[in-house]
Amino acid sequence: MPMILVVKALHVVSATIFFGAGLMSAFWKFRGDVSGELRVVAWAQRQVVLADWVFTVPAGVVSPATGLYLVSAYGLPWTTPWVLGSVGGYVAALVLWLPAAWIQLELRRITRRCLEDGTGLPPRFHRLNRVWLALGVPAFGASLFIIYAMVAKPALWAS
Repeated sequence: MPMILVVKALHVVSATIFFGAGLMSAFWKFRGDVSGELRVVAWAQRQVVLADWVFTVPAGVVSPATGLYLVSAYGLPWTTPWVLGSVGGYVAALVLWLPAAWIQLELRRITRRCLEDGTGLPPRFHRLNRVWLALGVPAFGASLFIIYAMVAKPALWAS
């Protein structure tokens, strides 16, 4: 099998994992939060952080690396509109995800402390949760846009 097909397959798989990990993290975090049970909320926070390290971070490295390789291997100009759109979408997702990832770490710390102290979730937890959501929705939208741009590239934008 030619190397370019292996890299293309890795690119598609990593993009799928990146998108899917974000979706599933939001799902489990939401499920934990609405349970109203501190132990469940804390468990969900730990799992969201773990999923980021196991799935999102590796896919977030492999996907752009393989994408850059493919652009070069196919001899595409970097100014190709769908390439610029995909790169811009990735940068937007990254800029939104980085503070959201810090917030996830902070939410995990808060829930751990509440479990240890036997206290309820403080207002700061809920404020950070809202900020996490405000960052996560557009980051998820950027991920959707990247996938759309990669799939619809010739039909969407003429180079």
